[in-house]
Amino acid sequence: MCHAIGRFSVDLPISQPDSPGYANPSGGKSFDVVPFASPCFRGSLKQALPMRILIYSYNYHPEPIGIAPLMTELAEGLVAKGHQVRVVTAMPNYPERHIYPQYRGRLFSTEDRNGVTIQRCFVLTCPKQRLAGRLLLELSFIMLSLWSALRGWRPDVILNSSPSLPACLPVALLKTIYQCPSVLNLQDILPEAAVQTGLLSNPWAIRLAELVETFAYRNATRISVIAQGFRDNLLAKGVPDTKMVSIANWVDVDFIAPRPQASSVFRHHHQLQDKFVVLYTGNIAATQGVKTAIRAARVLTDYPDIHLVIVGEGKQLAALEAFRQKLGLSNISLLPFVPRAELPDMLAAADVGLILQKRSMVGFNMPSKTQVLLASGRPILASVPGDGSAAQAVRASGGGLVVEPENPQALAQNILDLYQHPAKAQYLGQRGRQYAVEHYSASRAINRYEALFYELVAPQRQSTDGEFTLLPVQE
Repeated sequence: MCHAIGRFSVDLPISQPDSPGYANPSGGKSFDVVPFASPCFRGSLKQALPMRILIYSYNYHPEPIGIAPLMTELAEGLVAKGHQVRVVTAMPNYPERHIYPQYRGRLFSTEDRNGVTIQRCFVLTCPKQRLAGRLLLELSFIMLSLWSALRGWRPDVILNSSPSLPACLPVALLKTIYQCPSVLNLQDILPEAAVQTGLLSNPWAIRLAELVETFAYRNATRISVIAQGFRDNLLAKGVPDTKMVSIANWVDVDFIAPRPQASSVFRHHHQLQDKFVVLYTGNIAATQGVKTAIRAARVLTDYPDIHLVIVGEGKQLAALEAFRQKLGLSNISLLPFVPRAELPDMLAAADVGLILQKRSMVGFNMPSKTQVLLASGRPILASVPGDGSAAQAVRASGGGLVVEPENPQALAQNILDLYQHPAKAQYLGQRGRQYAVEHYSASRAINRYEALFYELVAPQRQSTDGEFTLLPVQE
């Protein structure tokens, strides 16, 4: 149904926020049309009018893992849909915590990539994960990034990705200056995660972080959560359910797709042709418990065809190499990250993909590699807390098995089971791929964020100069 305010009405092909890809009988979503003054909504009423979207994210391209690929795909996906997007971010430094060489020696930089304006600022980095170093990093980012954010066009909506949680402070100021709504995208729940990992232990520091957390939730117009565990956590803290929207992390299912194992250059280059490859790739931090996989490899030494491959950052690998040598293992390869373009080829080399977490890890933590492994069409072994978000996602997908965390014997037994039952492994991989396409595609997530932004931006439009905006009709 479509109603008109004044003399105009229009139907648009916009997906409903809670049902991506939905099309109503009239061919699109119904909107009211009213005058407004923002210069960013100029164009024909026959198509969705573009928004100006500011993404405030500490991590962005060219960082290879974690939040950076997600925010990059979201920004570029929104540009592809006709919107203007600029990103305020730090000089790239993750996961090494060293600013990349080509970005050193500058306080600010601006570049355009695939239609996205990227505004970067210097940050103080410290490779050692200590509280003082983290504080310096956060403080330098929130102060310098604000200057970057103010040097650009006025946004219609701001998306703030957390971490960094303290970035909610400059975002709140920008929200006031620009009189626009903001969306807090929670990729982690702080300070709980920092307390659990031991990064934060000082009672005063914890209390201060909790105050910032409370402010972030109150100030945001909406909060997007990536898993039910996040929603449950915030509900327990008094955040209204109506303030939250669930949008899972995503993967480009066209880029990350099943490939023939025999064609994998990575597999041939590292002489893995005749091996049953068990792959872990990603951050090697205290929360991951990667040593569990190495201990599992020790259990499997009687099966020379089974080979563990760990792909990560150089300094983190060095510590694992010392541990490998201490155990005297030769069925493990420790390899550096490959360029993003080569990621599908590397995933094709695997027979099994690993997700690893320690037993003490907070249950709501959701590794972004989950969606990537599912999309690759390889079965997953998730050595994670059984009641956590990662375990729930793997079970729901049907694309893998959940194993007791920090139990090398149990992990080894499940690796051996898939090695000895290739049909089972293939079945799990196929189910995971299908689930990723249906639930975790990047286009699905981008459509939902676009619909959310339209919903928030519409009430801001006022009648002044005869131009038009679109207001979703409540049916």
